[in-house]
Amino acid sequence: MLLHARPLLGIAALAALAACSPDNAPTAITSPGTTLNSQGIGQQMRFAHAKVCPSAAPAEARCHSLVRVDNVGTPMATSGPTGYNPADLIAAYNLGSGGVGQTIAIVDAFDDARAESDLAVYRSQFGLPPCTTANGCFRKVDQNGGTSYPRGDMGWAEEISLDLDMASAICPSCNILLVEARTNSFANLAAAVDRAAALGATVISNSYGGSEYSGEVNDESHFNHPGVAVTVSSGDNGYGVEFPAASQYVTAVGGTSLRRSTDARGWSETIWSGAGSGCSVYISKPTWQTDAGCARRTVADVSAIADPNTGVSVYDTYRLHPGGWLVFGGTSVSAPIIAGVYALAGNASAINYGSFSYSNLSSLFDVTAGSNGSCGSSYLCTGTAGYDGPTGNGTPNGTGAF
Repeated sequence: MLLHARPLLGIAALAALAACSPDNAPTAITSPGTTLNSQGIGQQMRFAHAKVCPSAAPAEARCHSLVRVDNVGTPMATSGPTGYNPADLIAAYNLGSGGVGQTIAIVDAFDDARAESDLAVYRSQFGLPPCTTANGCFRKVDQNGGTSYPRGDMGWAEEISLDLDMASAICPSCNILLVEARTNSFANLAAAVDRAAALGATVISNSYGGSEYSGEVNDESHFNHPGVAVTVSSGDNGYGVEFPAASQYVTAVGGTSLRRSTDARGWSETIWSGAGSGCSVYISKPTWQTDAGCARRTVADVSAIADPNTGVSVYDTYRLHPGGWLVFGGTSVSAPIIAGVYALAGNASAINYGSFSYSNLSSLFDVTAGSNGSCGSSYLCTGTAGYDGPTGNGTPNGTGAF
């Protein structure tokens, strides 16, 4: 698998790109990425990428995905996949088969009318079994459990494609339930989470977040579903905490940069600079979290690939019909990956929220290098042996920590 490099963008080009970006991709960013040399070893490169969803208003959430763009700010669609594929992710995280009988719920806002057909292309491309309404594997509902789907939205449709593809990549034998919230308000997204649990999801993936607020102490009850593993992305703005990742009832998922390596694992990971982390302002510290740097909830718990420069392949046609293959990053990648690992493990009914990984450290790859911001060089934003904020306890090494 080769991640293709493209020329560096100059400052003037970046300024023009940002000025012409659509509302749902307001900022183009160039940051270190990776390509592979002739020996398959990661080398630093640079790519431009843009936010898929706009910044969120108070009481609303933004999807946590970033898409690779061209020099005019358009998502860089190709005729074939160029990012990491399911086989890469399975190899990087030492995963196997499983998940039969498990249902991964994907909770997102707005409607993607092409969700099922785009998913079919992704799964066919990589030899994954069909997951359709007809064979009972795929189901799409609104937040009330019906078929009165909300209006469509370009950014959130891309987010939906990303989430469905990542859940499929990690757990191709799992059933998938897509629950579409009426809007991106916390109230509607929370209702969709409750609906997913009521419809029998064993794992619920949430790839969104927004600024913390005092009312989240009450609103986090919507993520309190004992026996259901609930994953939430930690954010894409670097050091700082968002809700619902701050909830004590979820597994907060940080992000890494994933590259091929010559070591025994064959892969290396460092902290992705965009991953959210830190101390919640409002949420009490869970009993299973014992780090000394936060009096309240610390984010994150675990992590997986999130850097858009070492991004994953996703198939989407909503925005760029006939569309094509795109490369995505953000903690919107890592949250459904970890959801898929929970489903492979099949232990959700015995899990006490995000606590399981804290007692199974030998089944995680410890990420010790990198930073996501400035916090006095403490573990809250800087990689270190053992627990750190941006990557939590580490990334999956099989399913033993889940």
